[in-house]
Amino acid sequence: MATVRIPPVLRPSTGGAKEVGADGSNVGEVLRSLADEHPATQGQLFGDGGELNRYVNVYLNDEDVRVLDGLETTVDEGDVLVILPAMAGGR
Repeated sequence: MATVRIPPVLRPSTGGAKEVGADGSNVGEVLRSLADEHPATQGQLFGDGGELNRYVNVYLNDEDVRVLDGLETTVDEGDVLVILPAMAGGR
C-alpha cells in the first residue's frame, strides 16, 4: 500500500485526512483507489477522459510523475505520493 499525502484544499474531500493509504501497482491505480474511497476527489484529480487534470501535480517519492511514466509510473509498497494542485493568482 502506498501513502498519499493530501493537500489542504482536498482534505474536505477525504474527511480531513492529511494522508491516506491506497492500493495500486502504478500511480493511476493508486489515485483511482483514492477516488473510489473518497468519490469527491474524482473530479478534482481526473478529467472526463480519465487523464490527470493538468493543474494537478503528482510526485512519487519527490519525483514529478510527468517526467517519469505519468499515470503508468510503477508504485511499490511503502512509496509516497504527494498531490500538489497548481496555484495561480496574484496581480
